[in-house]
This record gives sequence, structure tokens and C-alpha cells, in this order.
Amino acid sequence: SQEAYRATGKRPTAIDLHKELNALKKTDYPWMYEVSKCAMQEALRDLEKAYKNFFRRVELKKQGKWKGKLGFPTFKKKSKGIGSFRLTGSIKVLRDAVQLPRLGRMRLHEHDFIPTTARILSATVSEEAGRWFVSIQVEEEQEQLTPPATTAIGVDLGIKTLATLSDGVTFENPRALKHAQKRLRHLERQKSRRKLGSKNRKKTCRKLAKQHARIARIRKDAAHKLTTSLCKNHALVAIEDLHVAGMLNNHKLAQAVSDSNFGEIRRQLEYKAVWHGVHLVKIDRFYPSSKRCSACGWQDDEQTLADRLFTCHECGLVLDRDLNAAINILQEALRTTGSSSGSHAYGVGSSGLLECQQAKLPTLK
Repeated sequence: SQEAYRATGKRPTAIDLHKELNALKKTDYPWMYEVSKCAMQEALRDLEKAYKNFFRRVELKKQGKWKGKLGFPTFKKKSKGIGSFRLTGSIKVLRDAVQLPRLGRMRLHEHDFIPTTARILSATVSEEAGRWFVSIQVEEEQEQLTPPATTAIGVDLGIKTLATLSDGVTFENPRALKHAQKRLRHLERQKSRRKLGSKNRKKTCRKLAKQHARIARIRKDAAHKLTTSLCKNHALVAIEDLHVAGMLNNHKLAQAVSDSNFGEIRRQLEYKAVWHGVHLVKIDRFYPSSKRCSACGWQDDEQTLADRLFTCHECGLVLDRDLNAAINILQEALRTTGSSSGSHAYGVGSSGLLECQQAKLPTLK
């Protein structure tokens, strides 16, 4: 496709590519007649979308509106890509099974899979560490939900503690990658000693895949529990607009930041806030939430990452660093959304915010 575009200048479409593929099926790829044609069609649609995104970025680059890198859609290597395919057409969801085109009825391990009456768009079958999953995409109209609560909350994300809320509640960071490092190093050494192409090497690769999948599931579980709790129990959630890519440039913190899953937490908050009718407020990343006193506003410019307690030299407040940051994030969110009317609407008084927090939590000394 890339060579054809450079030779003719014509942008390839999914229909054109599918015609070329059909011409090669009888000679080069006869096995394609044994599987559903939807898998190839959906892959070509994804390729067409990738080309559209590329040309859109080229136009933005010419206008000076795109500062990122430009590159043609790259080939996905089979051994490194995610083993998945998407199907459309006649798909039925039953209580303990799913019926897919050409594959027929397939029993599900989870028997509490509730059949849906919504319009089914597609089904994506994927493999992860020897386990097969099916994801159903549906289209359904939903009513606009009202927030289940009227309170506002500030969230400070961290490494030692995954999240500290402005009301004092904390969510522990499972640090799944850190705790699995010893096991991963052992398997990597074992893999390097195996002969290429041998069965023992494949066994070790499967063990490695299972270990990485376990780490990913633990990390995802912690993110879902945090974001679901925030959206179900509060009407306004305030978070910082963290520059995660910049934080990863620090080689001393890169692994810990990646293990904390900050980007995924924000992504989940964005769509769950829409589901539950929650107002999500993002505070500017340059706002000094950790260096500012939540009581009087004094700012400690000499504070370092090693300082876990915030001590105000003006009013004498001594508070946990992350808790102080969470309160500051909430105060800034209430200020940007409307200091008096907005804050009272969420059940937190703008003038009595600090007193409310200190009444619930003992001051650290």
C-alpha cells in the first residue's frame, strides 16, 4: 500500500484493498476461505483509518497546528502484536455462550454474562497469556444520569499511595510490577538460556506472558476500584492534569510512575464521569498544589520530594503532604467552577472548607 501510494499518489481505501486481497486468495492465501471474511475486512478498515489519520496530520503539519512526529502506518509484526480479530454480522449473546460468524456457538467461562437487547455492532476476540476473551460492542441509548451524591472531592495521585482524597481517604498502590520483579528476572534469565525454537523456550515464554498479564490485571483492578468509587460517591471530582510523558523522562521515577497507571486512571475517570453524570475538573499541571498551604495560601518553594509533611511557616499548619495537595486541588476546582454558588451546590462551603477538613482529620504534629 505504501509503495502504491508513492507510485500513484492515490490514497488507498478499504474497498480497494479488499479487491486486491480477493484476487490473491485463490493463489496465495487459500486458507482465508476457511475463516470469516469479516476479520480481513475489519483489519482493512483499520488500515484505512490509519491512513486517514496520517493524511489529516500531514495537513495539520502544513498549517502549523501539529507538532508531533509524522509517519506512515507501520506493519504489525505477528510475534509482537496483540492476537485479536474483530467480527461483524450475525452475532448473538446468550446467558452462558456467544454465537459468532463461522465459529458458531462458543461456551463462556463466565456464566453470569447477561444477554443484551441493544444493537450489537461487533465482537472482538483476543488472546492474552493463553486465555481467550470476547468483547461485544453495542449501541444503546442511555438516559442522562444524575450524580448519586452532592459532595465534591479533590484527588492527589502519587506513587507511595495511589490516591489521597481531600477527606482523608487513601487508596493503596499495589505496585504490582515492583513486587513481581524477582520472578520476572528469574524467568528472563531462564528464557535467555533456552535454545531458540525449542519447546522449553516456548514454555518459559508462556510463563512470562502469564506473569505480565497478572501484573496488568492487578494494575487495572486498582484503577477501576479507585475511579468507580470516586464517580459513584461524589458529584464533582478534581484531579491534576499530570504531564505523565514528562515524568517518565526521569529515569529514577519512570518505572514507579508507569506502575502507578496515572494515564489509565485519568482515562477511566473521563468516561465514567459521563456515565454517572459527574463533573470532572482538571487543575492546571503548573498549579503548586504540594507547595501551597491549604489554610493560609503560603507557598514553600524549597520543598522537595523527600518532604512527606507540609509545614507552614506562616500559620503553623502541619499536615500530610499528599492530603494538603488534595485539599488544594479541591479548593482550586471550586474556585474555577464558581467560588460561592458552585461550592455550596456541591455541599462544601467555600469559606468553611478548611475548618470542615480539619474537623474530620487530626492535625499531624
